[in-house]
Amino acid sequence: MVRASRRLPVIDSVKLNKLRLSPINVRKVSEDRLRLDELTPDVEARGILQNMLVTPAKPKGTFEVLDGGRRWRALMRLVEAGTIVAADYDVPVRVITGDIAHLSETSFAATYHQLPLTPAEECRAYEHFIGKGADIDGVAKRFGKTRRFVEGRLRLASLAEPIFDALASGAITLDIAKAYASTESHDKQLDVWSTYGQNSYVNADSIRRVIANDALKSNEPIALLIGEDRYAAAGGRVDRDLFSEGGDRWIDPEIAKGVAAEMMEAEAKRIGEESGLAWIRPIASSYAYNHAQDLYRVMLDPPELTDEQAARLEAIEARRSELEELMQDEALDEDQFKALDSEDDALMAEAEAIENRLPVLPDELKPHVGAFLLLTPQGEMRLDTQFFSEQPIQRIDDEAQGEGEEDDGEGGEEGERLAGGFRIGGADKEAPSLPEEAVGPGGKPLSARLYDELAMQRRDILAASLLAEPALALDYALFTMIDARSQSTRHTGYHSVHYGSTLRAGAPQDPISGDMPVTRARQYLAEAHDGLDAAWTEPADIVERFEAFRALGDDAKAAWLAYIVAVSLEAKGGFKAEQIPLQNRLASILEIDVAAWWRPTAENFFDRVNKGTILTLLNDVGGGSLTARHATLKKGEIAASCEKLFAGESIVEPDVKEAALAWVPNAMRFLDRVPEQAEEPFDALGDLDVAESDGADDSETDDGDAVTAAPTASAPAEADEDELAAAEA
Repeated sequence: MVRASRRLPVIDSVKLNKLRLSPINVRKVSEDRLRLDELTPDVEARGILQNMLVTPAKPKGTFEVLDGGRRWRALMRLVEAGTIVAADYDVPVRVITGDIAHLSETSFAATYHQLPLTPAEECRAYEHFIGKGADIDGVAKRFGKTRRFVEGRLRLASLAEPIFDALASGAITLDIAKAYASTESHDKQLDVWSTYGQNSYVNADSIRRVIANDALKSNEPIALLIGEDRYAAAGGRVDRDLFSEGGDRWIDPEIAKGVAAEMMEAEAKRIGEESGLAWIRPIASSYAYNHAQDLYRVMLDPPELTDEQAARLEAIEARRSELEELMQDEALDEDQFKALDSEDDALMAEAEAIENRLPVLPDELKPHVGAFLLLTPQGEMRLDTQFFSEQPIQRIDDEAQGEGEEDDGEGGEEGERLAGGFRIGGADKEAPSLPEEAVGPGGKPLSARLYDELAMQRRDILAASLLAEPALALDYALFTMIDARSQSTRHTGYHSVHYGSTLRAGAPQDPISGDMPVTRARQYLAEAHDGLDAAWTEPADIVERFEAFRALGDDAKAAWLAYIVAVSLEAKGGFKAEQIPLQNRLASILEIDVAAWWRPTAENFFDRVNKGTILTLLNDVGGGSLTARHATLKKGEIAASCEKLFAGESIVEPDVKEAALAWVPNAMRFLDRVPEQAEEPFDALGDLDVAESDGADDSETDDGDAVTAAPTASAPAEADEDELAAAEA
């Protein structure tokens, strides 16, 4: 028998002033969490689209709202704003009657079973509205959203299909989808998706960083300097980031850098002409430290205090003493105290400016020194207050100058000149002794960063070469682990031994980070990784992965071993410019031809050393005629020419070409120095946990191997237990 369905209450309308919230309404969150700023404009535009559930209350004719509290609050906001009149506004309602338990359960059911739109459904809805002719601003206003929010949802709706499908199915979160949508380029989205899309451990920030790698943010100093209008006029494109406040991305950074370089070079030229300095070098950085490593800092004394400055300092000190006494008055109100405190801060800043006055550069030194034109984080060009010289400059005290050094422009020592109480040039301080691999052609030391970069590139060559020799990689791996273990039990200072590998830890700690020049060795390592059998890494369970790895063939395991050993190699032994002897020995065994793996380019070498070093190298390779052809060129032109020459692309004499193709800096060579054999070879097993017999019959041979004593007449080699017992009896 089919039961008759319960008759549903009829939907009616009630004036808004007859409604109030019910105390048994299950939604109890604070009003600031109800998103009324979004709902109120929509109610104003479309009215109440869904009826409220109400129950009769006292006095008669009034009702309490069981479900629809947010809608009621939105209407009351419109009443407060004067948009509607509560006594005239009809609200659609459905009247529910019953005891408190029934009414409370009804309120809970009405709220509990609401299913919000998924992010993908929301995006498609916005896309549909706009596609049917609605304007973005109108849609944003009606839904209580900002224009940026609606544009963001439209960007999500236009995601590359595989990524949007993943969002719709719940395979990725909304934050991950926003990270992919931070660029409009489907090619870029899909490129990153193909690499990271299936990796559950990758978060939204990682996706954003990968996408932003090849772009320039609009809030970076270079972008702030040139401005978007100038960038766009030069042909630059902007990729709007609608999901963060970090700034839009300029996807043609080279255009931006070129425009910025032109602006800074023009400003540097203007300052140079006005100041009379020997040079002004523009750099897109707020610090000149890394750019001044090959220069000499010019140390100048600050000017003497003027009478006015001295008097002002005394006045400031006196006034600050008065302020200190005044601020001790407890009768001061907050505004009075703040005024006195602000005055004290201003006086202190003024005194510091006087005391830290900038040194004055004598006119006679201007032709010999220069300064850097910096770019501040705010995108402003600022001339550095520190001066530098390409030659050492020393002040000559009056006594020394009076003893025979005349300020006539000639010096007492070779290379010295005197100018206005300063010695320019002359012998440098004795340079610390450096290994040959840390010195460039001509004897000038390589910069620390260049040496570190070359060390990493040399390491990559060794790593790539090890891939073809799994057996050697295994020997190397086993030795580093066993030797490190045995050394730790023998010597407390074993940590100073550099094995050149991180097999006992994780990835190597490279001396520098960030972008590195692309090299053949690094590309080869990446290709080797792509060629590994990685199917065993797919199971989520660690035991399953282990069993899958065990099932690999010997060749596949050997390839993994060689790769893991290769990518564990360190670039250098420590903080100093030094190679790792053990790695050099490996390179000798492998007979590595560094020149076949690595060629000097403008990016990885020639732009990183000075012109004198390059000319010395050219003289070594091709003699004076080759040097003369380059001597009049600018630094950038020399670097570009040398890149072709040392790649074998220039038309030169055969012997010059051969020498150029064979040349690599010492920093890239594996300088194998085989040490002399130690008098007492190390016993690798001596300190391991090896059980030894304590019996009286044990003895040692001359070479230290433990042996068992030979049988004697008193102890036959083979005797029956009964015979032994009888003999004892």
